[in-house]
Amino acid sequence: MDGRALSFRLAGINNQNFIMQDRETGSWWQQVSGAAIQGRLKGKRLTGVFHDELSLASWKGENPGGRVLVPAADTAWKKFSDKWEEKTAKEPVNVYAPLDARLPPRAVILGVDLGGSAKAYPVDRVMAQAPLHDRVGGVPIVLLAGEDGVAVRAFQARGDSTELELVRTSDGPPGTYVDVGTGSHWSFRGEATAGPLAGRKLQPVYLLKDYWFDWKTYHPSTGLYLRGGS
Repeated sequence: MDGRALSFRLAGINNQNFIMQDRETGSWWQQVSGAAIQGRLKGKRLTGVFHDELSLASWKGENPGGRVLVPAADTAWKKFSDKWEEKTAKEPVNVYAPLDARLPPRAVILGVDLGGSAKAYPVDRVMAQAPLHDRVGGVPIVLLAGEDGVAVRAFQARGDSTELELVRTSDGPPGTYVDVGTGSHWSFRGEATAGPLAGRKLQPVYLLKDYWFDWKTYHPSTGLYLRGGS
């Protein structure tokens, strides 16, 4: 922050979202927003780092020489992560704001914050409809499902100056798409692998996988994607 490295520890929970405390100033930071909410650095905000959440199979397919950091002796992480979403779905939700009944509080969504607008996409709808086209903040986007049927990525759905419409291929492997306008083939990485646009890459859009109640708490004006409408 401002040229200074910060290190963090878990300090508590606010609206069922982690609070982190930096060891250097003692300031408290909200996990979901990266904003300092108390202490000397209150009002500051951490710069987000783009990442995506993939299954191990997808990641290894894209990074065959990659290594995975796993504690060799400590197996506590396995017990903690085993059926995490199934277990937490049974826990009560207590937040200061009224819950939005359009989805169950712990429905898993993919959140997009783009062009001054936010929108949530239920994971089950994305997997059923991908490639899912929409607009957020006036920007055309497309959500793609990976070949493993688990991973999801989002991209701006436009080339140099033309909006793209991607559809599933009828003859290619899962996780591959074709754009209607040029017939170019696109991979789950947002890269055109064949056709007139071969070699082009789509601009990635950051997705936050979150619970509906948490996303709505920190994005109170969020839109919600529903099948056949917004």
